[in-house]
Parts: sequence; structure tokens; C-alpha cells
Amino acid sequence: MAHTAELAADELAAVRALMEGAFDDFTDHDWSHALGGMHALVVGGAAGDDVLAQGSLVMRRLLVAGRSLRCGYVEAVATAPTHRRAGHASMVMTALEGLAPAYDLLALSSSEVAEAFYRGRGWQPWRGPSSVMTPHGTEATPDEDGAILVLAPGPDLGLDLDAPITCDWRDGDVW
Repeated sequence: MAHTAELAADELAAVRALMEGAFDDFTDHDWSHALGGMHALVVGGAAGDDVLAQGSLVMRRLLVAGRSLRCGYVEAVATAPTHRRAGHASMVMTALEGLAPAYDLLALSSSEVAEAFYRGRGWQPWRGPSSVMTPHGTEATPDEDGAILVLAPGPDLGLDLDAPITCDWRDGDVW
């Protein structure tokens, strides 16, 4: 575990290379979204210092039922293609989920392929409509409906998973 500021330039370059190898369409915006928070890294391989898997947890604000929630948002979870199915993503998520007490809730936007993995860890789908607070006002994000998953770190927050949910603005994919 390390904060972005604690990672050396070569470590960040290795994480970026992992992301580009794991995802077909990893953009500069996606990279920006993964920075500024905590990184959980699985390191090993033949050289002993290869980045095999990583995930980031960054702070965001989510609006639900008139409440501004402090959210730990999971970004850029990936495992090197040659090291998949070895439990590395589970190790990454266990480390990131361990930071949950610092937030009102954890959230992420899942691909269809990864949804079963997260749901198996106790993550719940947000059933309500999603939107983003843009510089020009709130805009619906219907393509994200059903893909947003949440994990409450402690006692029930009394959140209605059918309520509308709004994220803060950022360039690129907003969720």
C-alpha cells in the first residue's frame, strides 16, 4: 500500500504499463483518475519487483438524497494478463476495502466481466438512476445505471439503493 505521492516515477510507470496491458482503451483521463489516493500493489514475478496487480482508492463526493457522502472510489483495478486467476485482484481489493472506515461508503463502476467478482465480495449494485454534477448542472448518466456498485464500511447508513445518485465532475469517464 502506498499513496501516489510515495511511489517513485519508475513504480508509477510500471503501474501505467500494467493498466495499458490489461485494458484495451486505457486513456490519459483513466490514468489521472487512478492518481491522488492509495494504491494497493501486488509485486513479484521473475524479477521479484514486477507489478502484477494494482488498484487505487481515491476520494470523491457522491450526492444521495440530499446528503454529500465522502466516498472512497475504486479505480484502475487490474491484473497482468499472464498472472490472472491467482488471487491477485482479491488481494488488491482486500487491501482497498480495509480503508473503508475512512469513508461513508466505497463505490466503483464495474465492467460486466468484473461484476460477479465484486458482488461475490459483498458489493451491491446501485439500483437508482445515476447522474453527474457538471459545470453546467446535473446531467443523467443512463449508460452507468446498473454498473455502479457500493460497499458500506460500517453500520447501515440508511441509504436507499433505489434513490438517485450523483457523482462529482471529472474529465473523461465521470463514473
